[in-house]
Amino acid sequence: MPDGDNLPRYPDLAGKVAVVTGGSGGIGAATCWLLAAQGANVVVNGRDQVKIDEVVDRIRLHGGTAAGCAADCTSPDALQRLCQHTERAFGPADILAAFAGSGHARPGSVADVTEPDWRSTVNGSLTATFLTIKSFLPGMMQRSRGVILTMASSAARLPGLGAPAPYVAAKAGIIALTREAACEASRHGVRVNCLAPHTILTERTARMMPEQRRQQLQAAVPLGRLGTPEDVAAAALFLASDSASWLTGVTLDVAGGYVMT
Repeated sequence: MPDGDNLPRYPDLAGKVAVVTGGSGGIGAATCWLLAAQGANVVVNGRDQVKIDEVVDRIRLHGGTAAGCAADCTSPDALQRLCQHTERAFGPADILAAFAGSGHARPGSVADVTEPDWRSTVNGSLTATFLTIKSFLPGMMQRSRGVILTMASSAARLPGLGAPAPYVAAKAGIIALTREAACEASRHGVRVNCLAPHTILTERTARMMPEQRRQQLQAAVPLGRLGTPEDVAAAALFLASDSASWLTGVTLDVAGGYVMT
């Protein structure tokens, strides 16, 4: 986990039950670590049990509380098992970070996108987010409390960034879905907000990105650097906490100033 001396502090998160889909790597894993460092009971979700176990073990090694559950977020049955696993381990979820996303689409012309690539990306991101919210939101509304966070992208905020069209459409759909869910859930005491990161240097991105391309991207960001998973996780912590108690339906651009609205 990140250096404890540099962590933001949100005492109200201690003891909360937090589920993070896509929590086995990148932004999701960083969010799991930061939530656990606040004293939350964290359920780490992903598809790869080995990677899930690595995140859980790391949290426990640093004194945090975590459990893992492999589940495909495009499957309602798997998500139901995730809900049940969460309740058996820690109780009902107070915080849901619906961060899982997948798909096969690659950059290129809209006219060249294949139907399988479209379906895999929209299903893997937008439909997965919808099904995850659908699985956890009713219980939160019944208990009159809860926070849901979703994951979009700067590609959904600005045209022409070169991202695949199905990815852009899926992430834009997540923003709209977040607002709709926020409207419906607000009267039940549940907040729903969205994070929209720009380019984030996950381990995979840092390994695969050529240095020249990295410098080009950095030069375009007003704050002069690319983001880290911890940058997004810190924003997620804020939105999950009582410090954001009057925020719902918001899309927070974690983008170093690249997106300004």
